[in-house]
Amino acid sequence: MDSCLMVWHMKPQSRAYRFTGHKDAVTCVNFSPSGHLLASGSRDKTVRIWVPNVKGESTAFRAHTATVRSVHFCSDGQSFVTASDDKTIKVWATHRQKFLFSLSQHINWVRCAKFSPDGRLIVSASDDKTVKLWDKSSRECVHSYCEHGGFVTYVDFHPSGTCIAAAGMDNTVKVWDVRTHRLLQHYQLHSAAVNGLSFHPSGNYLITASSDSTLKILDLMEGRLLYTLHGHQGPATTVAFSRTGEYFASGGSDEQPEVDFPVPPGRGRSVESVQSQPQEPVSMPQTLTSTLEHIVGQLDVLTQTVSILEQRLTLTEDKLKQCLENQQLIMQRATP
Repeated sequence: MDSCLMVWHMKPQSRAYRFTGHKDAVTCVNFSPSGHLLASGSRDKTVRIWVPNVKGESTAFRAHTATVRSVHFCSDGQSFVTASDDKTIKVWATHRQKFLFSLSQHINWVRCAKFSPDGRLIVSASDDKTVKLWDKSSRECVHSYCEHGGFVTYVDFHPSGTCIAAAGMDNTVKVWDVRTHRLLQHYQLHSAAVNGLSFHPSGNYLITASSDSTLKILDLMEGRLLYTLHGHQGPATTVAFSRTGEYFASGGSDEQPEVDFPVPPGRGRSVESVQSQPQEPVSMPQTLTSTLEHIVGQLDVLTQTVSILEQRLTLTEDKLKQCLENQQLIMQRATP
């Protein structure tokens, strides 16, 4: 909201870079695949490409007529795609610094647009309650997914490129196959709007960020919730796995960036790896601190108990299934 970009170094004691250039709130950021460039979109209707070094030089790209909500580099780094409140998706040439073409079939603000891993498709999410799949070479809309009951806030491709996941204001996450256009999975686990999501590089997990202040990790192979993570004090607005899948980071309206250990093993734990600007120390009564520590300890015990109960339930289900199978065998043998 302060119209600045911050580039944080993961090593403790390292200084963060602060880049200025946008004239209004910065809405989105994305590193190029090589990491040599950084793209940002803003409420000032521009996209900027930065060289992330001490100088922080940038080039402004102008073609949108409203807030730019999303920016994403193609896997080869040669082009990037943007989405805007002007209801269009635009594709740009990175090195020639040139606007290439627009995709315009959405009838409301476009919140997000992403390239497929092979760069041949583009997927977009809009306040018109649709997710649209586009062919980059023909510039045609291949399919519209209309299952969301509210604004669609975010969309991304599975690392394999065979399916997409979208988050919505209707508190749901939906996964579709881009070849058959069939709805594969539907998750209604959050109690408020889902603002962002990220696939684990393995493709086996999906993490979601919601206005209910939680992050949730889903096991896509089993189609179930693995963990609910509490850390943000307000809406969790964005989340992303690192390229190796070793970490994930989340941002929220509480002004706090969090860096966490992902799954598996164990529940997410924040690590003190980014140094924010020094703030005034807040004194807290000792009794309150110890009470909060006690509550956190109790919650940990509860989480572990639930985990054990889940494991036992799975074992019971397996044994029950085995019993039924044995019973069927006995019945088949007994029948002359």
